Amino acid sequence: MIGRGEHRLLDGLPGVDFIEYDKKTGLAGMREVGRGLRQWLGDAPRFDALLQMQLAARANLLSAFVPARRRVGYDRTRSKELHGLFVNERIPDRPGLHVLDVLGSFCEPLGLQPLPAHWNMPVPADSFEWARAQWPDDGRPTLMISPCSSHALRNWRADRYAAVADHAGALGWRVVLCGGRSDLERSTADAIIAAMRHPVLDLVGKDTLKQLPALLARADLLMTPDSGPMHIANAMGTRVLGLHAATDPARSGPYSDRRYCVDRYDDAARRFLGKPASALRWGTKVEREGVMDLITVEDAIAAFERHRADHPPSTPSPLELR
Repeated sequence: MIGRGEHRLLDGLPGVDFIEYDKKTGLAGMREVGRGLRQWLGDAPRFDALLQMQLAARANLLSAFVPARRRVGYDRTRSKELHGLFVNERIPDRPGLHVLDVLGSFCEPLGLQPLPAHWNMPVPADSFEWARAQWPDDGRPTLMISPCSSHALRNWRADRYAAVADHAGALGWRVVLCGGRSDLERSTADAIIAAMRHPVLDLVGKDTLKQLPALLARADLLMTPDSGPMHIANAMGTRVLGLHAATDPARSGPYSDRRYCVDRYDDAARRFLGKPASALRWGTKVEREGVMDLITVEDAIAAFERHRADHPPSTPSPLELR
């Protein structure tokens, strides 16, 4: 069961049937989902198991329309929004896990063990062709910037993105901006471009959800706050310079490799909540006005340079030739 936008991204995933729920349809849409599920089941009375992987009140209520014998939900520590009323089994209570490892543990009540994570994003060939057409394969490394999260308080300042982009541009890197079609993403991109001294390729609002994974796969490094593109890039094998202050990268950062993340989460906890991150409940978000200002340009440049040191270019940059 999946939302409309997420369905567009994952449509075509091998071996998966999708049942779409549009959040805008409310309770009437939930009833329609229930009727569709009963038709889908045919003569079977119910599904063998439901894995209730969402904790939001809307998702909990939607799960009530799914006929299932076993209803596997979160442990009591993570449970919220009346989640316990909609499940009859729980995953193991293990603190300190990355979100993806928590999701993987949903197979354990079924007598299974999670395998190492890998992704098979259903990206059509024409999406890769579109991505290849956006810039030439000339050997220059590419820094892509996806500057906006759907949570505005996780977003960094445009002039700071511009400063890091100019640092990369001075070293011969290509800088590409990507993002959606919202007014916030357009205005943020315009502000970054206005503050930059070096050229930038502006692709904000020009790709589709199917083209985005292909576009991210072409980048050598993606700079972004805690956002959907962060995790799509990780799934496509692209390294991520994640900007974390409002959220904990150990919990929700790029799963495969967090070496190039900026981590100011503990500073944020001390500044805004008066206690170290270690004293917070796992998963606490510090989404406060000004929290992302704890991340400096120097922090992000240092993370960029860690990546550059680990991935030396095959040809010298203009700066190195001087």
